[in-house]
Amino acid sequence: MSQVKQNDTVKVHYTGKLTDGQVFDSSVERGEPIEFTMGQGQLIPGFEKGLIDMEVNEKKTINIPKEEAYGEPREELIQEVPKSQLPEEIKPEVGMGLVSKSPDGQEMNLVVKEVKDESIVVDGNHPLAGKDLVFDLEVVEIK
Repeated sequence: MSQVKQNDTVKVHYTGKLTDGQVFDSSVERGEPIEFTMGQGQLIPGFEKGLIDMEVNEKKTINIPKEEAYGEPREELIQEVPKSQLPEEIKPEVGMGLVSKSPDGQEMNLVVKEVKDESIVVDGNHPLAGKDLVFDLEVVEIK
């Protein structure tokens, strides 16, 4: 039986949960495993590390500390933006997702954290930053 190693292309079914059991993502629900090449940085480090040496049809649960997931929330990614800089049609509400484009064309997902009279506070951290994660994994195929 072959085992997952660096540079393999693998198909994996997964269910991602918070440590309290709340599911935040699942390929099983979508019915389609994800396919990616190991070692290319496409997924969080702890996810890839957990797959090393697994065999086809093997299932296991891994715990990923926040340092090997999305890291700690970074203060510099929380900013106050004058409402005058928002497009007129946007009526900001707490929890609303926005997309900001940098001058070089890169997009950044933001979440509105607070709405003030003249400005809003947005957070560019990944929603799972600062959280330890749990993944149920099943290797479907190794190419």
